[in-house]
Amino acid sequence: MSAVADLLSILDLEPLEVNLFRGRSPQAEWQRVFGGQVVGQALVAATRTVDGRQPHSLHGYFMRPGDPNVPIIYEVDRIRDGRSFVTRRVVAIQHGAAIFSMSCSYHLDEPGFEHQMDMPVVPRPEELPSEKALKEQLMPTMPKAIRGYFERERPIEVRHCDPLRYVDGKPRPPMQSVWIRTTAPLPDDPAIHQCVLAYASDMTLLDAAMVAHGSTVFSGEIQAASLDHALWFHRPFRADEWLLYTQDSPFSGGARGLARGRIYTESGQLVASVAQEGLIRRSRNA
Repeated sequence: MSAVADLLSILDLEPLEVNLFRGRSPQAEWQRVFGGQVVGQALVAATRTVDGRQPHSLHGYFMRPGDPNVPIIYEVDRIRDGRSFVTRRVVAIQHGAAIFSMSCSYHLDEPGFEHQMDMPVVPRPEELPSEKALKEQLMPTMPKAIRGYFERERPIEVRHCDPLRYVDGKPRPPMQSVWIRTTAPLPDDPAIHQCVLAYASDMTLLDAAMVAHGSTVFSGEIQAASLDHALWFHRPFRADEWLLYTQDSPFSGGARGLARGRIYTESGQLVASVAQEGLIRRSRNA
């Protein structure tokens, strides 16, 4: 099974009862469940209880590390069904305890005022080395933790506009840009593209808070974990076409870092915005 097919299978939750769903994790020898997986699955669970509206925002909190060896149960609370907006709350449960909670809102499409921040000027994805080329060039010099991550087949291809920042250890301004897309085509259902983007939006974002310190979340010296995650959908998009994920970190301190992201199509349309706070502290084993 390809990595994208496996991702679609993971996002295809099993209905157990009204408002109750079961999800599984990929068996990829992870020590804990990837945060983007829980966000994506929770959005799937909520969306399956909504008719005729698209999600426009979600806000989630990570409370416990997920166990990849057992299923995750998603319980949906249908908080409100209004004429224009629908609100849902989702709790992800393992071993009888909540590991993640999320509120999300859905809205009927309607016209209104429009403006957006311009897309930054960065190299186009075709001007950047592919992941395959980058692996061949940099893999021998990568630390073991980073090498192990890039060796796996992944459903999301990431092309870094500054790929050397993961190997040279030099501090930079707290901002970075990456191009992302799935490694294979997706079905046309807009909900699938939204849930896949929710999955991908947790990738690389916290590293924007580490770039100023010449480090990455892959460093053995850093204990890193997502604490909360917010995502706003602005316009339709396809997650199997290149999207620019431009990120910055306005603050880090108190063992936490704040990171923000804007996601654009290649034509420059802003389709989503992201914010996340994460734990970034020196590892006790360092």
